Amino acid sequence: MSESKKIVITGGSKGIGRALSRKFIEEGHEVFVISRNQELLLSIKDQLATDKFRYAPLDLAREEDFENIHDYIYDWDRIDVIYNNAGLLIKKPFLELQRKDYLDSWIVNFFAPVMLIKSLFSKLHSDSHIVNISTMGAVQGSVKFPELTAYSTSKSALINLGEMLAAEFGAEGPKINSVALGAVQTEMLEKAFPGYEAVINPEQISDFFYNFGLNGHKFMNGKIIPCSLSTP
Repeated sequence: MSESKKIVITGGSKGIGRALSRKFIEEGHEVFVISRNQELLLSIKDQLATDKFRYAPLDLAREEDFENIHDYIYDWDRIDVIYNNAGLLIKKPFLELQRKDYLDSWIVNFFAPVMLIKSLFSKLHSDSHIVNISTMGAVQGSVKFPELTAYSTSKSALINLGEMLAAEFGAEGPKINSVALGAVQTEMLEKAFPGYEAVINPEQISDFFYNFGLNGHKFMNGKIIPCSLSTP
């Protein structure tokens, strides 16, 4: 195996994040998972039974929770990959969406990645890779679906953030790319499209993200990668 890497994953207690955490641990890397669901985090820790897995039961919607984030990885001198995977999907017709719906969506889907990158920036280096996990519904010109306005617009901002930071950090800073996902069989997909069965499951997409996180930044920076076999 190559050198062990230090990986940060948000929303890692279930779905894609959970599968990705397991993949990195199985390959011998160190993983730090952030999620609100402490019960699920404990179950992952018990299943993995390794000191290479650590977690923080933090709510990334709360700005004050970022103040203590370094306490969980105080002994890490670097971070090699950050996966901004956590997401909030609110499904409502446009005319029923309230101000709070937009604010909640933007806090989790956009401001939380902003704060995480700022909070952990001192541990990032020129070969670090920030992977923003977005959606095909956030890509200009892609097929759009009703009642996902708050979700898709906030995820569009996340994509634009990746482009902006790549330009600002430059060649000497960490690299950042966005992956626009199509349908993956998760709880979020079921909420967005009840009854729809995706071709791809979290374990399969975690293989893609594992390799992309470790190697994608060697070939691209500030890019948007469509990753979809279907519509949705």
